[in-house]
Amino acid sequence: MTEPWTVGVEQEFLLVDPESRRPVPLAESVAQHSGAGHDVQRELTPFQIEVATPVCATAEELAEHVLAGRLHLAKAAHAAGGRLLASAIPPIGTLGPPPGTDDRRYRMMEHSHRKIIGGQGVCGMHVHVGVPDRDVAIRVSNALRPWLPTLLGLSANSPIEHAEDTGYASWRTIVWSRWPISGPPPHLGSADEYDRLVGALESTEVLLDSGMVYWDVRPSVQHPTVEVRVSDIPMTAHEAVVIAEIIRAFARTAAESGDPERVDDMMLRAAYWRAARDGVDGLAVDPRTGNLVPARDRLAELVSWCEPALADASALSTVEDHLTWLGAHGSGAARQRRALGGSPDARGLVDLVLAETVSEAG
Repeated sequence: MTEPWTVGVEQEFLLVDPESRRPVPLAESVAQHSGAGHDVQRELTPFQIEVATPVCATAEELAEHVLAGRLHLAKAAHAAGGRLLASAIPPIGTLGPPPGTDDRRYRMMEHSHRKIIGGQGVCGMHVHVGVPDRDVAIRVSNALRPWLPTLLGLSANSPIEHAEDTGYASWRTIVWSRWPISGPPPHLGSADEYDRLVGALESTEVLLDSGMVYWDVRPSVQHPTVEVRVSDIPMTAHEAVVIAEIIRAFARTAAESGDPERVDDMMLRAAYWRAARDGVDGLAVDPRTGNLVPARDRLAELVSWCEPALADASALSTVEDHLTWLGAHGSGAARQRRALGGSPDARGLVDLVLAETVSEAG
């Protein structure tokens, strides 16, 4: 069993050709070259690959496994003739149309959801936090709703598509929003209410199964955890650890606090759109008030609220140092844009992200 307040991370990556820097369908070969010792999974398309950490108790342990998973996959990708890229969408080339992964469930998704599935091979990061029970997972989900745009802005790492600036810090969010059950979850009263709603959605065939609940927070289907799925795949392992530790600290703080504040659904959607466009480097909608505020102020408020839990996990200084670093260097989206500049050639940008994917700094 997963103990409360442990953490694990699933990271999704693109596989690209070392010459063209375009996505290449090498997932099967990469999985074969990866061998044993790491939890490597195939994804929606053969242009993607995923690795999951084991359950981690400490921030130090998490950092070790997040980086180790990247290094392991990068080595396997190299052996398969490709490279591992931590960008939430491909800066050059495209992931569609299918072929999708040769899996019966994915074929059923292609049949049921049709053209939506094209181009959906985007890469995110899923953070699992161990909770005492599923009702606590719903409590954390409710509390996290107003802060999901802030986490999205912090993780934003997908501004460039087809070697052009989309104008959005997280274009992945816009692409992914085409799924009928995605984005912020509803405010729910209990795990039983969640199960009834998911069952009703399955009966309408909007969902093939509970694994297609693509809300950005949900009780995990397979583990005694709350799963937070809002993030782009961060460019560096360090950024991935910072986001995961903030989520873990938030979950523990929310579980030990009073009833979570409920925010208007439409205002929350507006905050999502602004976070996808501006990321952490611009303005943000505070969904509690409807006011525009600096996104960095919202992030500082989030960190302040869960500061005791961060300190208890020995992660506070890591997070605070990263916020300072962020002010000097910008988000993954800002760094991608700087690397592209005004050039129509995004190969240098891809080379930057390739190097940062396996960097031990950040």
